[in-house]
Amino acid sequence: MLNCIDNSGAAVVECVANLRMKRHAKIGDRIIVVVQKQRSFGDSSGGGGSVGTSAANKVKRGDLRHAIVVRTAKKLQRKDGSVVRFDDNACVLINKVGEPIGTRLNGIVGAELRHKQWSKILSLAPMHL
Repeated sequence: MLNCIDNSGAAVVECVANLRMKRHAKIGDRIIVVVQKQRSFGDSSGGGGSVGTSAANKVKRGDLRHAIVVRTAKKLQRKDGSVVRFDDNACVLINKVGEPIGTRLNGIVGAELRHKQWSKILSLAPMHL
């Protein structure tokens, strides 16, 4: 289970396949996920709130999507000798072409995305570590 940190409408996703063909995914790897829990945007009691909520959710529960891993709880040693470990596992949903589905990211992403040419995700992120 991974947290989804973009505003595509998914809150929690489950990894079903790793496109790297190895045992586990690292930061910057492309995976296939299933949306387990949707994120609720705002209160639906306002004027037309339910219309805005359905329009904001670009994905639904049960959808199969591609994603990029941006944070892992497993320790990762970098070439300069520093060790990086995040609190959770997180990903960003992308379409088949490789562009992010959401327009905004909430949270820190790993700097390893720069080496794997995911500069679009780095530009959307508020901070990379």
